[in-house]
Order: sequence, then structure tokens, then C-alpha cells
Amino acid sequence: MDETALREAICAHGRLLFGRGYSVGSAGNISVRLPDGYLMTPTNSSLGRLEAARISKLDTEWRHVSGDKPSKEVFMHRAVLTARPEAGAVVHLHSTHATAIGCLATPGEDAPIPPLTPYFVMRIGRRLPVIRYYRPGDAAMEGDIHEASKGARAVLLANHGPVVSGSTLDDAVYAAEELEEAARLALLLRGLPARELTPEQVDDLLNTFG
Repeated sequence: MDETALREAICAHGRLLFGRGYSVGSAGNISVRLPDGYLMTPTNSSLGRLEAARISKLDTEWRHVSGDKPSKEVFMHRAVLTARPEAGAVVHLHSTHATAIGCLATPGEDAPIPPLTPYFVMRIGRRLPVIRYYRPGDAAMEGDIHEASKGARAVLLANHGPVVSGSTLDDAVYAAEELEEAARLALLLRGLPARELTPEQVDDLLNTFG
């Protein structure tokens, strides 16, 4: 996609995510890598009411060059996209069930959601590191997110929400949606003798689908 199409795609995905209740108010943000920088949703904006022309643009050094002022969580996206050069987009949400897992999980935990479905493994992978709690907007979390993201497609911020990457904007959004559904399923099955995928089955999925 060219930049114009990506701006429209960010708005379209934002409306869908907001409509599904995966973000409320001005919560959540989206970024996309460009050849000459990055696009990012503006600060204090609703994912449900984004305007393509007002999407923030940053240069390759993460300096704001046009559009509205970018999200105060620029550092979160920078942490992931610099750690994962293969990633083309990042989605940060406050989706209810994933955030609930982030309230239950222990910081430092590596797999707070068990491998219950192949789709979770295919979209998220084997690891979902839990980052300790930081105040929203606290740039001090950048280092922790960066290190965790080197070996994981998504991280879970304790008591805050998920940060999910993908090779494209579509891939990042689909992975964020799959993570939320996996979290909901994990909570529904909590305390029940659920059958998880075996390590061999997980290996087969990762070897087949990457």
C-alpha cells in the first residue's frame, strides 16, 4: 500500500476495533512503518473517529513531521519496531480479556495464555512476555518492551493491555484480535480441565506457518 491507502486502512481498522469494544474513549494506538518514517494515530484520539489526513507522520528518527501530534506512547511503538525489523505495524489495545489476563499474570511470566487453539499459536507464537506495570505514558518502559519484543510478536503490559506486532497492518490487527479471543477463552476455561495443544503440536504449527 502507498501512504494514502495506509492512512485509510488505519482509520478503517480503528473503527472496527473500536466498534468491537477493543478500545474505549481515546485508549489504544496504531503505528505503521513507511519507507521514509512511520504513521501513528494522534494523541488523545478515538480509534473509532480517526481522520486519514490527521494521522501523525514521523520521520525515520521518530520526529514528528506532519499531521496531529502523535500518541504519547510513541516510545512503545519504537521499542517494538526497532526490536523487530521484520514488523511493519504495531497495535496497542486495552481489550478487556487480554487486559484481564494482564491483571492476573505475574510480571516476567512468559506464557500467561496457554496454547488452546492453533490460531493463537499461528498469530502470536509460543511467547507472550508480561511487562511489569508502568504508568501510562512512562517512557521508562521502552527498554523492557524492546528486550521482550526481540523474541516475541506480542507483549502484555501488566494492568494495561497488549502490544502486538505484525508484518503488515492487517497482520498486526488480526493478531491483536486473535489474542483477545484467546484471552477470553482462557478465562472461560480457567479452573477447568481444558486440553492444551502439546509441545509437538505447537512445534508443528510454528514450523508450518512460521
